[in-house]
Amino acid sequence: MMTVLGFAVVVGSILVGFWMEKGNFNVLLQPAALLTIGGAGFGSLIVMTPPGLLGKILREIRTLFSGAKHSKQISLEIIGLLYEVFVKVKRDGALAIENDVEDPDQSAIFKKYPAFLGNRAAVALLCDTLRLILLGASIRPHELDELMTIEIETHEEDEGRISGSLSTLADAFPGLGIVAAVLGVIVTMGKMSESPEEIGKSIASALVGTFLGVLLCYGVVGPIAKLMEHRHRSERKILEAIRAALLAFSKDMPPRIAVEFGRRVLLEDDKPEYQEVEQVLKKR
Repeated sequence: MMTVLGFAVVVGSILVGFWMEKGNFNVLLQPAALLTIGGAGFGSLIVMTPPGLLGKILREIRTLFSGAKHSKQISLEIIGLLYEVFVKVKRDGALAIENDVEDPDQSAIFKKYPAFLGNRAAVALLCDTLRLILLGASIRPHELDELMTIEIETHEEDEGRISGSLSTLADAFPGLGIVAAVLGVIVTMGKMSESPEEIGKSIASALVGTFLGVLLCYGVVGPIAKLMEHRHRSERKILEAIRAALLAFSKDMPPRIAVEFGRRVLLEDDKPEYQEVEQVLKKR
């Protein structure tokens, strides 16, 4: 897991550097500062996000440690599904996929593509668009394109609220670290009658609050927000690939050409080579 590895490098580099300077690790163990900063940060997140969005943020954070949401293999799976659906429509007519579209979770075709079924936005975009085709609505390709574009942009705006909220939280952590440090200084001022050694320890403990706030901002929450942003961009490209393939198919292009339109839209990291797509489609 690259995410776990990255955090291990961040924490490891800081601790090794501190050790090289002969720092006292006991000073860094400040549960009160961590509670002050972490609790205030989480409380701020609760204040600035609606309940539904907060739930999405927590679920999205969990997925960061379960592997990439998108990859070449997942792209190949989606391209294979689109090709199989298009071939079935061309061969048997649009009504042949009516049951698949109405209940994709029970569809014999869709069940073969679990990565696609796990992407609810992609399922909704494909099935809702195919429903229009099944209804025989006199909707022209450019109108279909406009409708799909609206859906994709709405989804992107919704997903963008997740990374945006976390970016705002990350920006707040240095300030919350200062709050914890100021509280530590206040405690220190009550110890002025004690020995210089005790006062020094108390000041060092107070400064840990600033350290934790900056670390959480630039070493933890900020990178998480940026990672989510990258993942959402990849998700948008998956949806745009489905849109491009559906639009090409609606213009009576052959299934193989239609899915090629979708392949060209994908980001480089997620885009399979033409030959890789050929090998997959030959098995369909």
